[in-house]
Formats: sequence, structure tokens, C-alpha cells
Amino acid sequence: MTGEKGMKPVSGSLILVVDDEARVRESVRVILQDEGFSVILAADGQDALSKVSSEKPDGVLLDIWMPGMDGLETLRGIKQMDRELPVIIMSGHGTIETAIQAAKLGAFDFLEKPLSIDRLTLVLKNALSQRALMDENRALKGEREHKEEFIGTSSRIREILEQVRIVAPTNASVLITGENGTGKELLARSIHSGSRRANEAFVAVNCAAIPDTLIESELFGHERGAFTGATTRRMGRFDLANRGTLFLDEIGDMSLATQAKILRVLEGRVFQRVGGNRDITVDARVIAATNKDLQKEILSGRFREDLFFRLNVFPFHLPPLRERREDIPPLLERFLAEFGTLYGKSELELTPEARETMLNYSWPGNVRELRNVVERLVIITQGGQISEEHIPSLVKDTGTSGGISAASKTGETNYRRAKEAFERDFFRHRLEENEWNISRTADEVGLERSNLHRKIKYLGISKEE
Repeated sequence: MTGEKGMKPVSGSLILVVDDEARVRESVRVILQDEGFSVILAADGQDALSKVSSEKPDGVLLDIWMPGMDGLETLRGIKQMDRELPVIIMSGHGTIETAIQAAKLGAFDFLEKPLSIDRLTLVLKNALSQRALMDENRALKGEREHKEEFIGTSSRIREILEQVRIVAPTNASVLITGENGTGKELLARSIHSGSRRANEAFVAVNCAAIPDTLIESELFGHERGAFTGATTRRMGRFDLANRGTLFLDEIGDMSLATQAKILRVLEGRVFQRVGGNRDITVDARVIAATNKDLQKEILSGRFREDLFFRLNVFPFHLPPLRERREDIPPLLERFLAEFGTLYGKSELELTPEARETMLNYSWPGNVRELRNVVERLVIITQGGQISEEHIPSLVKDTGTSGGISAASKTGETNYRRAKEAFERDFFRHRLEENEWNISRTADEVGLERSNLHRKIKYLGISKEE
């Protein structure tokens, strides 16, 4: 049985057989191999959990009565690692109570020994077919949720889209650079969608948002007892991205120690969990992104040069919106249609004056800022047209003068001071519009909350002013 959209044939799936009796393991192995399955074996619960972690089976046949870690405890551990992995319980001493308990823990079915070959293969194929359908539904749901695509007519965007077409079908590592809000994650998703991994998971990690003390556990998972509070084994993002794509956003904010471990994964396709000493094989394509100049970070000793070369196999640079103003009109139309539909205002349109103001603004927050402003305009506009009076003051203040910042108007000629003057004016306006709500302002301008705090402190911005 073969599913569509690249689903793995049920008969070619990898099955883990867990039983403390060697005779039973061997007989089930022969039966399943005759049916076209690949089979791996485990003699106890602990071995089973290790095989689930390292081999990533598609289904599990699990004996209930085993010395040490019994079947129910093993089932509980498996479900903590992968709650959707189908597990079929086998028992020669089954009771109604045991079957009910196994079902509550997530078992797909319960088979009594001696096993019926027909019943065994039927239940196993049903379980695998259901899992395949769940995976396909998840993939389709992901496509619907992330159907956004690059919109634009500029030559730079057309060139980028052509490069995506070339690199997407490969397994090459990709490094995306660009300012905040330019669409780096959207580009990464486009590469994933055009790859042979499109039906597998796309897992995104914001490296700047996770403390250094937690980033390794988040990426690689941890073993039970690895640190205080680690009461169970936990799978990491590399586990979740196996056979799919792992997107490491803001990789320039990652510590040197974690960079070394990422390099090891890229070179050997293996990693170890925090608190573990066993190599785990992984097949995940890595796409990284940063708003930093990594060459400067290398010179300052904050980024590993060998990791840079491993990631930079195929580089992309996303230009800011101010350098491709011809893309603003189609983006405006896209966001107006999107939010008009969302808020029941599909008839909304911009007046010529409002459109001109939006075109003249420099959009330091790039596409993300444009999208946020359009959403706000759709929400606050009551009539059928978005006019000049609806547009936020900061956009109008800089827009009506052709995108010239306050720093330029004062005659400041030093680039660094002019940049700081613009940023001070920009962030103060944004904070005032959001009533000094740091989280809301950070989201609007496309910065992490902690980064915005640092900016405010560095620029000497205070509410008392």
C-alpha cells in the first residue's frame, strides 16, 4: 500500500519488536520480514527506548510482561518520546484491566499470544496507514498555514526565487542573511517546500530567544537525571527535524560551545543528548539565518569560522524593503486582502495619498513592519477607504519627506551619530504609539524583547522625556 505525496509504503516500514523471549522475537521477525517489513529487535524496555531514539522505527510491537521495565512503563516512555508512534501490545496473559490501561497510555491495539499471523499483519498495517495519514494531514496543514510566498517584481527578488528553485531539491546547507523583518524564515520555508523533504517536518528554533543554559537541551534533548528537573528523557529539535529541515534563526547569537556541537552534527550527522554518552544519528537539513555580519563576528572571536564555512554552502542575502521599493505595492495588496478577509473588511482600499505615504516610508522594520501596519489600518478603519489620517504618525512624519529621517533634517553628517539619532527617534515614536508596552513594540518592529531593552538603554530613551 503506497500513499500519495511521498508517504512511505506500509510494507517497507521499520518495525521494532520488543520481547524478553528470544524465540518470540525471532518468530515475529520472520513473519514480518516475509510481509516485506524491515525489523529491529529489543530484549527489554530500556533497549526498546534506546532503539526508538536512535533508529526511529515506524511502529512497535511490545510485550507487556517483561522483567525490569515492563511493557506499560516502556509504552509510557515511548509516548513521551513520540506520542504518535503506533505501539501494539502483545501478551500471553492479557486482562481487560491491562488492555484498558494500555489504551489509556496510547496503545493502538492489544494482541493476545499465540499471535495470529493474519491478525498481526492486519493490525500493524492499519496502525501504519493511520500514522501515514496523520503525517500527510500535518503536512497539508503546514502547507495551508505557511502558504505565504515571496511577493515582488524587483529584479533582486526574482533572482532569489530562481536561486531557491536551484538549491531547494538538494541537501546543501543554506545561510540566509538580512535585516530583521526581511523574511528569512519565509525564505527557509520556501526552500523546504521545494525540497524532497517537503512532506517531513520543518522545525524552527530562535537561537536568540533561548538562554545559553537551555539551548543545548532544546536542540539535542536530554537524558533523565541530566540536570535538576530532568525527570524523563526528552527529545530535542534535531530529533523532531529528523528527515526534515531544521531552521536555526539568529544563529549569530549562539554561544561558541553550542556552535561546536552544531558543527559536529553537520560534519558527522550525529549528536549526543545532554547527560548522555551515546551517539544518535540524525538526517536533518540545516538552514541558518542571522541579521549579523558573521565575517565581523569571526574576526571578533564570537563565531567559529569552520561553522561559517559549513553553513555557507549556499548563501542568500535578503535586501531590505527600502532597497526594493517596487515590491511595496504588491505587498500592500497581499496584506490588504489577507487582513480584509480576516476581519470581514474585504472592500477596503488605500486612497492615492495614503498609498503614496506608504510608498515613501523607509520601513526600517521591513516586510514585518509593513504587514503589522496594514493589519492595524484594517482594524481601525471603519469606512471603505484607508486615508492619510489613519496612517500612524511615524510613517507620515518620515513618509511625507520622502523617507528622510529626523537625523538628516538636523544636518547630522556623521553616519554613526545619524544612525543613532534615527534609531532614537524611531524607537521613541514606536514606544509612544504602543503606550510604552515593550513586548508589543518589540513584536511590531521585529526585535526580540531583550534586544529592544538593550537598544533603549544604549540610546538613552526614557519615558520621562
